[in-house]
Amino acid sequence: MIPKPKAISGKDVAAPIPCPDVTIVVPTYMERRNIETLIERLQVVLVGVNWEVIFVDDSSPDGTAAIAKELGQFDARIRCIRRIGRRGLAGACIEGVLASQARYICVMDADLQHDENLIPQMLNVLQRNECDLIIASRYMTDEPIAGLTGRREHLSRFATLLSRRFLHITLSDPLSGFFAMRRDMFDDIAAKLSPDGFKLLLNIVLVEGPHLNIIEIPFGFRARHHGESKLDTRATLDFCALLLSQATANIIPQRFLLFFAVGLSGIAVHFLMLKLLMIGDSNFIYAQGAAAAVAIVSNFWLNNNLTYRDQKLSGIDALRGFALFVLICSFGFVSNISISDWIFVGDKAWWLAGFAGAVVSAVWNYSVSAALVWRR
Repeated sequence: MIPKPKAISGKDVAAPIPCPDVTIVVPTYMERRNIETLIERLQVVLVGVNWEVIFVDDSSPDGTAAIAKELGQFDARIRCIRRIGRRGLAGACIEGVLASQARYICVMDADLQHDENLIPQMLNVLQRNECDLIIASRYMTDEPIAGLTGRREHLSRFATLLSRRFLHITLSDPLSGFFAMRRDMFDDIAAKLSPDGFKLLLNIVLVEGPHLNIIEIPFGFRARHHGESKLDTRATLDFCALLLSQATANIIPQRFLLFFAVGLSGIAVHFLMLKLLMIGDSNFIYAQGAAAAVAIVSNFWLNNNLTYRDQKLSGIDALRGFALFVLICSFGFVSNISISDWIFVGDKAWWLAGFAGAVVSAVWNYSVSAALVWRR
């Protein structure tokens, strides 16, 4: 019920404007050429609906946010949140929904591959209280998907299969980026959702799935007109880490798994470098030191570009961060040796001693690096 305006000192005040019925949340990165077209399509299909669109842009260098804000000067239904120093599809969607006051929210991509004609249908289903969450599914039929190339379709279907088998999800498309739900229900679970990763829907289903009445409807996934897909190697690693994290009931954080994977790659780099340096009968101590230095550089670079890419350091900050990272890893190395030696002396199980030392070192490096290097 909208409160009536009250007079102040005998003067009339402006009547309140009701909030939108639905907010369309659109995460963006490098989507400058798609913004205007998407808005035009929304204006056509949402005639008679009180709506707004919130673009959440991760500070795109192509000026996506500037275009959205410019269009918003002529239409108050167009809003834009520009995020600085933060990246990630899931986190962008969460911030956009939390900025809404509408009764219903709809999340979709800006690349024009999602069919905006479904939004009124999704809204009607929610308004009739037929479900709590409605998902536009790409996989309710076995037909080829127009918007995915052969390789990307195989990867997408395989990831969906892993989600369903590994996490015991029955939905046909738990990785869809096109869905709608009641905003108050999202608010209730927002604190439980992870801003890491790129598939918010999967996180919602895992957190609250048993308590949600979910409906899936089919849609044709269109071909992309402009820009590039965000499904890259980093997104794939995020997804794998998310699966493993969810398999442990989030006891092991998704970001720690990425950090640990980078650490394992550092071991491989270390031994490869050591082998190459020892080919010429080099002094072992010098070779070992050089190999360790290369491994640390590799670990820092990979963590900065993969594990903490949403907080990526550059310029002088990268140099400062690298120096701190080396110092932290030095303490981690000492703790590794100390713990390993203590367990080995008492137990004589070298594999147990080595594993325990590696885990303690990894936890130390991750915790302290997050707090000091990437300031998480």
